[in-house]
Order: sequence, then structure tokens, then C-alpha cells
Amino acid sequence: MDGTDRQTGGEVLERTKQKTKRPELYKVLLLNDDYTTMDFVVEVLESIFNKAPAEAYRIMIAVHTQGKGLAGVYPYDIAETKVETVIDRARENGFPLKATMEPE
Repeated sequence: MDGTDRQTGGEVLERTKQKTKRPELYKVLLLNDDYTTMDFVVEVLESIFNKAPAEAYRIMIAVHTQGKGLAGVYPYDIAETKVETVIDRARENGFPLKATMEPE
């Protein structure tokens, strides 16, 4: 009788591989409106989404010309927080800017 029999009682131990599931990602979109200034949208993209000025400008133009722009892709909790932060900041500054999230 070797040492493994004593420790396991004669049962065979199997190693199970743990698979970590990546969190589902969500796109955060900014939606165009007729009142929010382009400068404010750029400021939101730079401060909330940490975009460089050139990228923030490019996204703002997409919002303006296509009706919406992709601000970023995040796990659900982060995306939800970013959407709420955008809406709160817009309201504090008197703008109706909207942000939404959808599964990637």
C-alpha cells in the first residue's frame, strides 16, 4: 500500500479544470440631440471615458452625423455606471444628452 491509498481511501482523485468565463461586454453609446453642445460631448468623452482629444472629437462627430457614437465597451457594472455618470453630468450642466448600453 503506497501513500496515496491512505490519503484518498483508495478513491481516484481527478483534477478538474476551472474555466473562468469572461464577463459579457456592453457597448456604451452616446445619442445625438439638438441641444447638447459638441464641446460638452468631447469633454464627457475625455473625462468619463478617458479618450484622447482626437478620439473624443472623432466619436463626437459620429454622434453628430450618425445619431450615435460608441464611447466604449465594458463589463455590465462598469457600463451601467458610465451611462448613469453621463446622464447625471449632462443634467447638472443643463443638457439632455443620453447614453445607452447594449450587449456587444
